[in-house]
Amino acid sequence: MYSVIIPVYRNAEFVPQLISEFTRISTAIHERYGIDTEFVFVVDASPDDSFALLEQALPDAPFSSQLILHARNFGSFSAIRTGLRAAKGEYCAVIAADLQEPPDLLIDFLDKLIHHDADIVVGVREGRDDPPMTRLSANIFWGFYRRFVVRDIPPGGVDVFGCNRRIRDELLTLQEANSSLIGLVYWLGFRRAEVRYERRARAFGKSAWTLSKKINYLLDSIFAFTDLPIRILTVAGALGILIALLLGLSVIIMRLSGEIEVAGYTTTIVVITFFGALNTLGLGLIGAYSWRSYENTKRRPLALVRTFRDFDGVKKPGSSQNEGIRA
Repeated sequence: MYSVIIPVYRNAEFVPQLISEFTRISTAIHERYGIDTEFVFVVDASPDDSFALLEQALPDAPFSSQLILHARNFGSFSAIRTGLRAAKGEYCAVIAADLQEPPDLLIDFLDKLIHHDADIVVGVREGRDDPPMTRLSANIFWGFYRRFVVRDIPPGGVDVFGCNRRIRDELLTLQEANSSLIGLVYWLGFRRAEVRYERRARAFGKSAWTLSKKINYLLDSIFAFTDLPIRILTVAGALGILIALLLGLSVIIMRLSGEIEVAGYTTTIVVITFFGALNTLGLGLIGAYSWRSYENTKRRPLALVRTFRDFDGVKKPGSSQNEGIRA
């Protein structure tokens, strides 16, 4: 079975189109691969009629489906995790409910997973039919993400992906709050493949993926995958100490040469600059230790086995030796 996870939030207008597109996709997949497709809709406490409309439409849809409702809004990545946990398929994929990513990507993902020995397939945008400000903010966001979080990520970023059941299980073991699902997908490693596509214009409404959410997501990703802020603080502290020493030396020289006549000025400047910089350096060092402790509390596995071979040993004459491979 092939499980497709669809996080839903403020997508009521898209429900009829979702049913139509997924009917076409499930039929095409069954005809091509002989695989059944289930669609797992996770409604993230959407304030519109998304849940009610899906609850009404899915019983009559010509494909298997699950419908899940969150008790409150936990965010799209939590919704994807919920869908992955409920998925029954050997292969999984994630796609947005606004259908800006073409549904035919689901077929391309499955083809790569089955025939190209890939564990993870990501959708790579070659272009996007979005308003200029949306394109600008997205380019800035993914530019920072690529520069400071995951250097391997494509320049246009990643919003949709497919994976096999092994990757799904590994993702579900990484229970991290305020993290990046895409960052975790790349952190896992394994065998990756890419499918390129053109992002379509949004048919209805406005995206809930606002600039403030992008900034929060970027900050979560930075704190979850890099110690860059701590390193910046440490370098700033070290530079501050150097500047304080140079400034203190210049103030002492000026005091001895009689250019500074105010009593206590020299001591005050030296003490403020030196200990201010020293305090910044101390915060950086303490932050480095806190970062390492924080990393350990995440409980990420220190190593992941890609393939395990199980040999039955030497067999009696006339029998064959079987080699089992589990990936």
